[in-house]
Amino acid sequence: MVGSLLAQRAREAGYTVRAMVRPSSDQSTLAGSGVEIVQADLSDPLSLPPAFEDVDYVVNTAAHVGDWGPAEKFRAINVVALEHMIAACRRIGKLQRWIQISSLGVYAAKHHYGTDETIPPDLQGLDGYTQTKAEAEVVLNRHFQTHRFPTIQLRPGFIYGPGDRHVVPRIIERLQAGQMKLIGDGKKVLNNTAACNLVDGIMLALEKDGVVGETFNIRDGRLVTREEFVGTIAQFMGLPMPKKVPEWLARSAVGLIEGFARLRGAKQAPLLTGARIKFLALNLDFSIAKAERMLGYDPKVDFREGMQAALQWAVNQKLIQPAEMHRG
Repeated sequence: MVGSLLAQRAREAGYTVRAMVRPSSDQSTLAGSGVEIVQADLSDPLSLPPAFEDVDYVVNTAAHVGDWGPAEKFRAINVVALEHMIAACRRIGKLQRWIQISSLGVYAAKHHYGTDETIPPDLQGLDGYTQTKAEAEVVLNRHFQTHRFPTIQLRPGFIYGPGDRHVVPRIIERLQAGQMKLIGDGKKVLNNTAACNLVDGIMLALEKDGVVGETFNIRDGRLVTREEFVGTIAQFMGLPMPKKVPEWLARSAVGLIEGFARLRGAKQAPLLTGARIKFLALNLDFSIAKAERMLGYDPKVDFREGMQAALQWAVNQKLIQPAEMHRG
C-alpha cells in the first residue's frame, strides 16, 4: 500500500526508483511503472546487499505486522533484518538518508491527548509488533549517535488507503459476520493516517535540510472517532452499525481470552486482544506540530475522502462487495 504509492510519487518527482520485493510478492502494482525491481527477502541476510548497491536513499516500509504471535517472529524481520540492511549500507558508504517507517504504536498503550515526540517509546510493547518497532528505533538511534547513520524516523498511526488488502477487508468481514463490536462509548479518536498523507511526509523527509536524526509523528489533520471510522465503512457496505460493549467488560475478559488462545497454541489472534482494545477504545491523539514545523508537513487528504478511495479500490479489486451489489 505505502511502498507502491511512494514508488509512483518518487518517480514523478524525478527519482530513479528501485523496489526490493520478495520473490513471492505480487508485483502487479509496479508493472510498467519504470521502477527497477530487485528480489530479496528480509529473512535471508545474504540476499540483501545487492539491493543497496548505488542507492542514495532508502525508505523502509517493510515490517512483519500483526497483533499475535511470539515477539521473536517479529524481531527477526523488524530488528535483526534491519541491522543487516544498515550494515550493508554502511559497507557501501553511499547512503544519504534512511527513512524508517516506524509506528505511533511505539507509545504506551494508554489514552493519548496530544502526545509528542519528547515522550519515549515503550520498549515493553503491547505485542510483538509494537515492541519490535520500538526496538528498531533504538537500533537506528544508536547507529545515528555512534556512526552518524543518516536516519529519519516517521511514526504513522493506523494507515489506510488504496492498496490495503488486509485490514479494512477484515474489518468488513467481522461486520458482515456480526463479530465487530465498538468498545466503550465510541467517542475516542483514532490515529488515522491516509497513505497519501504519509507519502507526503516521506517525500518531505527525503528532501528537507536539518532533519537527519529526528523522529516525527505523522497522521491526518483531522482525527475521527471510532463511531465515524466504523460508521463510514458500515454505511459504504450497507451494513448496520455494530453494538457497543462496555470497556470494563472487554478489559476484564481479554486476559482470559488471550490466555486460552495461547494455551491451545492458536496461530490466529482471538476475536479480542489487547491490541484490538487499543484500536477500538483508546484515545489516540498524537501531536504532529513538530512535523508541521520542521518538515512543513500539511496533511491534505481528509479521512472521508481517503477511506472512500480505499473502499472503492477494494471494490474494484473484488476484495469487498457492498450490499447493493449483492442485490444487483
